[in-house]
Amino acid sequence: MPQVTAAFWALKVLATTLGETGGDAVSMSMDLGYLAGTGIFAVLFALAVSAQIRARRFHPLLYWTTIVASTTVGTTLADFATRSLGIGYTGGTALLSALLLTSLWAWHRSQGSIAVESVAGPRAEAYYWLTIMFSQTLGTALGDWAADTAGLGYLGGIGAFALALGAVAVLYWWTQLSRTLLFWAAFVLTRPFGAVVGDFLDKPLASGGLELSRYAASAVLAALILAGVLLLPQRAAQRAH
Repeated sequence: MPQVTAAFWALKVLATTLGETGGDAVSMSMDLGYLAGTGIFAVLFALAVSAQIRARRFHPLLYWTTIVASTTVGTTLADFATRSLGIGYTGGTALLSALLLTSLWAWHRSQGSIAVESVAGPRAEAYYWLTIMFSQTLGTALGDWAADTAGLGYLGGIGAFALALGAVAVLYWWTQLSRTLLFWAAFVLTRPFGAVVGDFLDKPLASGGLELSRYAASAVLAALILAGVLLLPQRAAQRAH
């Protein structure tokens, strides 16, 4: 697992934004549909997680590849649930919130901690990636709910989630609130923030977006992530003893 730094959060936002544009590119621009898109990205995510769990040390490129895979499958899975299954953004947000909380609860019950520093061994890491996948899927539904159901639009949604992340940062710097709780709050909130940014980039002008090419936006975001992984300093997190 990587050490949680400013570089970590910058890459996380880029990865969640890429997840939105990349997921939409496959399911919508390629016209493969949400179910087929979910199947494709689920296989890629499973392969990446398997490689990540087998790795004996922290590999930045592998880690961020797995994060991107989790956020793309989260995008298409959330869209399949909320649109194809017809449960709507509110229903999808409620269902995925319950799944995320259940994953965190099961992880804590099994391992005794949900802190990133405690992740050691295949079982703990499997819980970690399962929780991340649920958080990424929830983030897509929550971003859509804020922009559409709550009527905030893309710019309003970006502002709302930016304020929420700012509040988490204030709590981190000015209170003694659990760092583990604040980490997961920030981790979850960066996903809908990135999702709304991604929608703003590629949705039609009539809907409030910039109508950029999903392929071009995804390529630029992927290049920025690769540059960040290669150029920004990253170290493995110190494990709790």
